[in-house]
Amino acid sequence: MNRSFKVLLSTALVACLYASAASAEIKVGFVNYNRLLQDSPQAKVSLDAIRNEFAPRERDMQNQATQLKAREDKLQKDAATMSEMQRSAAEKELRDGYRDLQRKQSEVQDDFNARRNEEMARLQRTLVEEVQVYAKAQNFDLVLADGVIYASNGVDITPAILSALQAKRPAAAAKP
Repeated sequence: MNRSFKVLLSTALVACLYASAASAEIKVGFVNYNRLLQDSPQAKVSLDAIRNEFAPRERDMQNQATQLKAREDKLQKDAATMSEMQRSAAEKELRDGYRDLQRKQSEVQDDFNARRNEEMARLQRTLVEEVQVYAKAQNFDLVLADGVIYASNGVDITPAILSALQAKRPAAAAKP
């Protein structure tokens, strides 16, 4: 969060507090957004979906690495009995295989990061919407999240939001 936004938010909060002293009491809540991202069933479903999506590619790379290691061990064992040309060709084949594996690992990591970012954006929209729905239903005037240094349990509405998210649990999260 940039500094000017924090200053603006602090100023707005102070103005609201002064206004509340002159009029009705303001209802403030706090949400531990990181806890929502960690503990909500929607977050767990997203993470499991991404892991399942990338599991076949991970297994393929593990198999390729195992095969390369076996070929490398065989080359070390048989190197003394191979001709210089055979040994050179086998070494080149191994180098090419390891290079291909590294390229695949890099591609999978890039694809995984892009997919995780997509899921995180979707999840964040869901969580913000749920907090807004809860805050409106409970007549909160202000709900804070990031940038809060301290919030007492009396204003922490994170457990209530988590309960609401669990009530809307996706089908995959309902399975133990």
